[in-house]
Amino acid sequence: MSLENNTYQPLVSIITVNYNNTGVTAELLLSLNNITYSNLEVIVVDNASEEDPSITLTAIRKDVKVLRSRINRGFAGGNNLGIREASGEYFFLVNNDTEFTEGLIEGLLEVFRQHRDAGVVSPKFHYFFHPGTIEYAGYQEVDPWTGRNSMIGCREQDNGQYDELKETPYAHGGGMMIAAKALRKVGLMPELYFLYYEEFDWCEMFKRKGYKIYYQYKSLIYHKESMTTGKNSVLKTYYITRNRILFMRRNMKGAALFIFLVYFTFLTIPKNTLQFLLKRELSHLKAFWSGVLWHLGHLKPMQTYVWHSRFY
Repeated sequence: MSLENNTYQPLVSIITVNYNNTGVTAELLLSLNNITYSNLEVIVVDNASEEDPSITLTAIRKDVKVLRSRINRGFAGGNNLGIREASGEYFFLVNNDTEFTEGLIEGLLEVFRQHRDAGVVSPKFHYFFHPGTIEYAGYQEVDPWTGRNSMIGCREQDNGQYDELKETPYAHGGGMMIAAKALRKVGLMPELYFLYYEEFDWCEMFKRKGYKIYYQYKSLIYHKESMTTGKNSVLKTYYITRNRILFMRRNMKGAALFIFLVYFTFLTIPKNTLQFLLKRELSHLKAFWSGVLWHLGHLKPMQTYVWHSRFY
């Protein structure tokens, strides 16, 4: 049935990944009581947590489907596992450290109804612990020189200054709705990343297939930010470093890639090395260099057009 009918409620599969954080995931499920949209399928992928969260989560919501992975598949792998088991016309991938607000689902679906080219849509993000403060109102493009970008509106008080539906280069990985029919053409999220940058790469894959990425201001989600990996974790240092380079290798060509590699080699590496040494953060220094040196063992050019995982 078409989304043209505003009263039609397509099945939306909510997919989230849990890793040793059952309490936070439980709070997400409780927040679903804040919404009136009823045609939902709720899937929690447990990424090999030490304890089985099933009893706790099903006590909160009887219809939740808990999928336990025997290994930690990372962000992309966990979400892909959930997608493979989902039945919805739309998949809403959310971080487990988010909480829903009324109208969230309806606002995202409205974009797909009004824009046939929509492939991925993200809501506005507010910081959960700082009410009224924006985290995300769209993204800037990744800088071809530095391989970095920033979120629009981040840390600003929300006075409606970004209340406009607009196209954005990238969705927010903490909350993105995808049309199943688009996903069949694009393929699953690239699992090579494990953590960080995979949603950027995925968005590039959608754009290469002719789809657009949208930011929907009418939909609001609260984010508890970095409760899983920590704001200054060694794990984050490694994957941010490794995957920043990986994203550029997979998505930049010619002069743009050359400029980035020169910038990273002669500016980023010396600067970060010196900073970690001065702060005596030797574990982070090791993680940073491990992220850099990973690429010496993976020199084969990487396909930038198709990820070979299949979605059915």
